[in-house]
Amino acid sequence: MSSSPEPGSTPRRWKRVRRVILSVLIVLIVACASGCKHIAYYGQAARGQMQIFTRQKPINDLLVDPTIPDDLKRRLKVIEEARAFAQSRLKLKASGHYTSYADLERPYVVWNVFAAPRHSIEAESWWYPIVGSQTYRGYFSKKGATNCAVELREEGLDVFVGGVEAYSTLGWFRDPVLNTWIDRDDPRLAALVFHELTHQRLYIAGDTSFNEAFATAVERAGVRLWLEEKGDEEAIKAWDALQQQRDDFANLVKTTRAALKTAYAVDDVAEKESGKQQIIEEFRSKLTGLQSDWGNTNSYRSWITYPVNNARLNTVSTYYDLVPGFLALLEQHQGDFESFYEAVKKLSRKKKNERRTVLEGLVKY
Repeated sequence: MSSSPEPGSTPRRWKRVRRVILSVLIVLIVACASGCKHIAYYGQAARGQMQIFTRQKPINDLLVDPTIPDDLKRRLKVIEEARAFAQSRLKLKASGHYTSYADLERPYVVWNVFAAPRHSIEAESWWYPIVGSQTYRGYFSKKGATNCAVELREEGLDVFVGGVEAYSTLGWFRDPVLNTWIDRDDPRLAALVFHELTHQRLYIAGDTSFNEAFATAVERAGVRLWLEEKGDEEAIKAWDALQQQRDDFANLVKTTRAALKTAYAVDDVAEKESGKQQIIEEFRSKLTGLQSDWGNTNSYRSWITYPVNNARLNTVSTYYDLVPGFLALLEQHQGDFESFYEAVKKLSRKKKNERRTVLEGLVKY
């Protein structure tokens, strides 16, 4: 039996519990209106979010707990530093977020399922309450994602299942630090905090590419500024090298998808398929060349060792295609983040295809 709050007071934890319960009820009502299959899907989502909530512990308590490893304490302090920087320098709203820690005892918080027609680069999408259309299906268990993937493959679709270390609840809950991403190095810890907090600054329902590219741009610029203020030249050099690798890889994926689009334009199905396989092999060969140029054969190694298809390639374009445009827009505003956010907010009022056109037009070729 749980204890009730004292009369006349409502502790923060009790408020959060009520908010979780209310949110669970909302998704279940939506699910019931959509059919039995949706009840199961939203039910697992509600249970997953509840598990995260129940495992949270205040970071302030962990920092003074003698049983907590020193390395974990150090990383939690880095996150506190990143939160403060996000608020003061990047003008992000960090209040209440990443002030608790949850160990989920698994490597990923969710597993996302991506799908696309076998001979098309257009991603399949699903509609969700609040966030609108998304190009992935998220599950709090690998088994659930795998079962979904099997069903989609039976429909003849290209499918990819990827583990996700973190996500934003867009302000519905106070997002905690998770064990799934705590082992990152310092710049990548800060990058994740900046990325996820950006989603709470502005999020457009139904435009995954816009949202993710916006957050990625703030993450990239924010981490570099953070390192500059620390005066860590070695870390800046390593961060810039990492971003160059990401740009090289994203550009390779972009040209590969363009080649696939051309290959899929023919009428003959066998010709579509043979063109697809040839282009994917060329992609692998070019990636091997990039790895040699980088002097790092481990970067993106899974793209060499595991299958590549339309669905998997789409996961990269979702995050990176519009990043150059956002970075150019930030540069136009001379690194003034508040002014940049206002410009992005203004851009968000345009139609989806117009937003994309504007961002692509900002890039100097």
